[in-house]
Amino acid sequence: MILVGTITCPECGTRTESVMPENACLRFYDCPGCHVMLRPAAGDCCVFCSYGDVPCPPVQCSRGLCSGPR
Repeated sequence: MILVGTITCPECGTRTESVMPENACLRFYDCPGCHVMLRPAAGDCCVFCSYGDVPCPPVQCSRGLCSGPR
């Protein structure tokens, strides 16, 4: 399972590497570049799924990409 992802702000293009929570979706993210509060796009569970380079851990697990409980 991948636990670090890069979020790219759709407003200003700032790219920020962030650690993803293993068992939850991140619903809000304050862009450090322009301070816009990012929220998931329609149909996505979290900001990593909408604006990140990898989906969040719960989605990774639903796709069979996790190794089970730690």
